[in-house]
Amino acid sequence: MAKQALVAIHQPTFFPWLGYFDKIVRSDFFVFLNNVQYPKKGGSWSNRVKIMISGVPDWITMPVIRNYSGTRNINQIEIDNSKIWNEKLIRTIEFNYRKTPYFFEIFPFITKLLELRSRNISEYNISVIHSICDYLEIATTHFVLASTLKTSGNATDLLISIIKELDADSYMCGGGAFKYQEDGKFEANGIKLLYQNFVHPVYAQYNIKEFVPGLSVIDLLMNCGKEAASDIIKRCANTQILQQK
Repeated sequence: MAKQALVAIHQPTFFPWLGYFDKIVRSDFFVFLNNVQYPKKGGSWSNRVKIMISGVPDWITMPVIRNYSGTRNINQIEIDNSKIWNEKLIRTIEFNYRKTPYFFEIFPFITKLLELRSRNISEYNISVIHSICDYLEIATTHFVLASTLKTSGNATDLLISIIKELDADSYMCGGGAFKYQEDGKFEANGIKLLYQNFVHPVYAQYNIKEFVPGLSVIDLLMNCGKEAASDIIKRCANTQILQQK
């Protein structure tokens, strides 16, 4: 019989937004889905995220090598370190956030993360997420790499396989999961399905008239500082209610 445990599953993304950390705080197992196919074309949250640039939300991007044949999983994708992307992003963040209240507290920490040397996009993102969680005193002992589990299937079947491998009874998905997920399969396999329905917290953003949600955690840190950022993320997880399907 499966134990009462809530699983969240997410690809390792680049300096994630607050809803990502909300899943980390809420879950009993947080699984990095690092062994699924990486898109050959187009953008991906695995290598880009939005921050405020010149007063509007815009992308910052970590370049990846795409000139490979066939398909590759996320944990096989290499960062294109032939480009000096680290220094460029550090300058971009400095220029756009240097007047925020907590810039001098947060900028050295973000700089250190951007200067991490890695060839692998999955390893880099997981290392950054782990470091941010440690910085905000968010537990990481429940982190699991999907590539270390014995799983099978694709799409919804893969998610179910992961949950069963962890001997858990509940799965938390994001609000947009209905577009690709087969909800009925979870119930058929004895798994309780819960929707996150994340309501983005509103905080003071420097020189912004109307709050802009969905940005990288970098924005929260620069505007609110370490202690307040940690409190905001944890408070959301403790007050917002998961919706059962």
